[in-house]
Amino acid sequence: MSHVLQLPLRRVLLACACAAGAVAAQAQSAMPAWQGAGPTRYVCGDIGSDESGAMRTAMKDHPLALLFARADGAYLANLDVAIRGGDANSSAAMAFRATGPVCLIDIPAGRYTIDATAEGQTKSQTVTVGGGSKTASFRF
Repeated sequence: MSHVLQLPLRRVLLACACAAGAVAAQAQSAMPAWQGAGPTRYVCGDIGSDESGAMRTAMKDHPLALLFARADGAYLANLDVAIRGGDANSSAAMAFRATGPVCLIDIPAGRYTIDATAEGQTKSQTVTVGGGSKTASFRF
């Protein structure tokens, strides 16, 4: 006859909550540093397993995510990115160098045109940000 250890439900739930918090803290620590300030900021990450996992987990928590790859699916980094638009009262226009294939962008709600330049080609997409997270994928 086997003995089953029964823990009160509160202890089990507390242990699960602590474990989830530790995983979230570990994911945040794997993220690179944010650039910019206020309502307009960004972070770009690499494809290393810890950083990539943290970036992909965080995608749902930010208004805009950008993904960069070659046509064959290989990740791309070191692209020039320009984001223009927003509303007339917004200072959300920004330009930066995407140092990794995944970028998370915190930007006010509005309609934006994103230009990404890699390997001598510029690709553009228009997105409307607000009411949930959006992802724009660029293939070169």
